[in-house]
Amino acid sequence: MKPRLLDLFCGAGGAAMGYHQAGFEVVGVDLHPQLHYPFEFVQRDALGYIGELLHWEDPVASFDAIHASPPCQAYTTLRHRTGGTYPDMVAETRDMLEQADLPYVIENVVGAPLKDPVMVCGSSLGLKVRRHRLFETNWDLMVPPCAHGGQGVPIGVYGTGGGGQMTRGVKANGVTEARAVMGIGWMTLAELAQAIPPAYTELIGHQLMQHIRVAA
Repeated sequence: MKPRLLDLFCGAGGAAMGYHQAGFEVVGVDLHPQLHYPFEFVQRDALGYIGELLHWEDPVASFDAIHASPPCQAYTTLRHRTGGTYPDMVAETRDMLEQADLPYVIENVVGAPLKDPVMVCGSSLGLKVRRHRLFETNWDLMVPPCAHGGQGVPIGVYGTGGGGQMTRGVKANGVTEARAVMGIGWMTLAELAQAIPPAYTELIGHQLMQHIRVAA
C-alpha cells in the first residue's frame, strides 16, 4: 500500500501532484471548493480537520505524513499594497502538526516565520520559473541551491491582477505558457498564481518517502 499524505490548505493541487509522483496517496483539505483538485478532496477548515483527527483518533492510523501550505498573504508585499489584514497561521499550524507527531512539511513564501527552513527554486530543478518557496520539516531535508545563472530569463506566473512588475524576467504570456513553465496542466491562471510547481514536492516527497521507510 502507498503511504498516505494529508495535504492541508491544498488549493488546486500543485503540491499534491508532486507527492503523488513521488509515490504517495494524497488527500486534500481546503476551506474553499477546489473543483480542479486531482485527488481525494475534503472541503473543511484545514486546522479544524486535523484537530478532529487529534481528538477522535490516532492520526498515525490514517496518515503517514502531513503537508501544510497555510495562507501566505500576511508575509507578502500584498499587505502593504492593500493595507488589509491577513491571517497569520504558521505558528498555529505548526502546533497542530507537532501534536500529530507525524513527519510534516510546512510550505510558505520567503519572509514567512518558518523554523530553520530550506528554500527551493525552480532554477535548480530545470524550470523556467523561479518561484522561491520555503519549506520547514521535522526531519532532515536537503535541496539544491539556486541555479539562476544557468536558467536564462525567468518567467513569472501571476493572476490577472497580481504580480506587479518583475525586477528580472518576464510575465507568462497567458495560461498556456503559465501551465508549461509550472509543470501543471489542469489549473486556471488564478489557481496557478497560488500554486507551487509539482517538481518541488516531488523532490521533497522522495526524501520523505525514504524517511518514512527508514523510520518503519
